[in-house]
Amino acid sequence: MLADGFDIDHEVRARERHMRPEEHLADFERTEPIGPVLYIRGVKDTLVELSALLVAPTSRPRPKVTVHQAEVQATRILESHGWSVWQYVFNLDSTIGAAYAVDGVSYEVNCRYGGDVRIAFVSCNGQERGDIERSAGERNQLWRRLADQHAQQPFHLLLHGGDQIYADELLDVHPALRAWISRVPAECGGIAASLEMIDALRGAFLGTYLHSLQQAETAWVQARVPSLAMWDDHDICDGWGSIAVEKLDSPVGKALFAVAREFFLVFQLGVSPDHLPDIFLDPTGTSLSWRLRLPGVITIAPDLRSERRPRRVLGPKGWNALEQALNEVEEGRVLLMSSVPVLGPPISWLEAAASVGGPLRKYQDDLRDQWQSKVHGGEWQRLLALLSKVQDRVPVTVLSGSSSPRGLLILRHLSCIPG
Repeated sequence: MLADGFDIDHEVRARERHMRPEEHLADFERTEPIGPVLYIRGVKDTLVELSALLVAPTSRPRPKVTVHQAEVQATRILESHGWSVWQYVFNLDSTIGAAYAVDGVSYEVNCRYGGDVRIAFVSCNGQERGDIERSAGERNQLWRRLADQHAQQPFHLLLHGGDQIYADELLDVHPALRAWISRVPAECGGIAASLEMIDALRGAFLGTYLHSLQQAETAWVQARVPSLAMWDDHDICDGWGSIAVEKLDSPVGKALFAVAREFFLVFQLGVSPDHLPDIFLDPTGTSLSWRLRLPGVITIAPDLRSERRPRRVLGPKGWNALEQALNEVEEGRVLLMSSVPVLGPPISWLEAAASVGGPLRKYQDDLRDQWQSKVHGGEWQRLLALLSKVQDRVPVTVLSGSSSPRGLLILRHLSCIPG
């Protein structure tokens, strides 16, 4: 039994039967909504700005969200394959016992920001192959631990550092996608991105997100701890941005990115792709970098995928957004969430070995994904110089947990957050 009188073990037993993503799309007889997932937008004075996301079959009435027994307005931000995604924007008072309710079920939220900010950090929520087939106990063990920790001492914020889903297997849902992933780059431009392929891809992404949201342990945490996320390659496909330009810029590559971007914004950030809130640093939406201001700490998450190419990590919009956000910091502490590790073991010898062929050749994309790759050396030095300049004014902490060669988790601090 955890906080709020919620029995997570009962919830796990109720959801033991795993379904493949496409099975979710035909499961229209269910009456309960999927969610809620809670997101944070900021803190102003004594109010915490939040939003909640819920998913329900379009044929069913939308879920009812209330705060202090007053109904919150609902906005449908996505409709696909018979499902509607609803967004609810509201404020909670920065007091003990702050809560919102969904169809009469109350969810308490830690809105007390008067002292240290307690932050949970997660990344790499799955694996490239066979993720759905794994047992819930194995797949969600760390989420259960996080739920236990929140019940004992509630978190204020949940940061998702990349690879929240593993979309790699979704490239098997249509012949054009299978051809795109298997053919040499020069042949990819001739593969058409048909409406049928795009529809199949949208259905697969939707099913994958629904499956993730229905995990009991994950759902328990995300309904109570406000989240923000930044994507990484597996949220699109393995090595996105570090693979050949001919693949990235082909019709299928562009369609894959567009669908992945739409579903990332909706399900991982809880926003409409057409109406980005002011936490986003690039008003054009080319870069999805964002900044969150909380009392005493500013979290900045650069988007290292939207403009990525084999020979660059950040594009012009991304660099402008990152430099602006860091240069504007005058007080407090900075938490930089980089999906690509900023510091780690030297990899130059691995890149050299991979370039000459042999068994390491298949890891070239993974090695090029790092800030410390030889092809990104100039950008890496630019980032370190920028962080060093900011650290002359305020403490800086760097969080990284994704895009490491073959699952290597790297967490390095330029400066620790005191607390």
